[in-house]
Amino acid sequence: MESVVKSLGRLDVVVNAAGVWHEGDTVETTEEEFDRVIDVNLKGTYFISAAAIPHLSRSRGCIINLSSDAGIQGNSGAAAYCASKGGVSLFTKALALELAPRGVRVNAVCPGDVDTPMLQGQARNSGIGEQTYYEQLLAGYPQRDHARFITPQEVAELIWFLAQPAAAPITGANLSIDFGLSAGIFPRTV
Repeated sequence: MESVVKSLGRLDVVVNAAGVWHEGDTVETTEEEFDRVIDVNLKGTYFISAAAIPHLSRSRGCIINLSSDAGIQGNSGAAAYCASKGGVSLFTKALALELAPRGVRVNAVCPGDVDTPMLQGQARNSGIGEQTYYEQLLAGYPQRDHARFITPQEVAELIWFLAQPAAAPITGANLSIDFGLSAGIFPRTV
């Protein structure tokens, strides 16, 4: 943070976007795998935010955390990932309350499946074939035959908006961008 402020003169926005995926049964998840997911997804977000707070307090800036739909609802077979992103979602709310008196906003963007190398890696490592993996994910979307994955640009647009003065009243929010996945279970018709 010090080098950013030294080279740019101030810090207005921090986007905590680093993340790793882990899929697998809880019983089979090793402590090393669990630690990696928690370290990158939650611990990294926490300590980057902590380092930024003094600078953001001066600029009355904001923090935008990348959580997940899995940070606001459970996903079967991804308990470690859900734990990490659930932590990010609640950390966002707690930090927003802590920093509100300083004029610093804190929000989380909670995407569903985004068409990125991480999703492609999930599909490759699924053991069921990439196409089958994608089809199974999309089958859970309320859009049914019109379902598609979120683009990185769509997530970036939401992040960009949250960094703007027009978003001043928004703090402590976990904003879903997931085509309705986290809205609840929708009735399936065969």
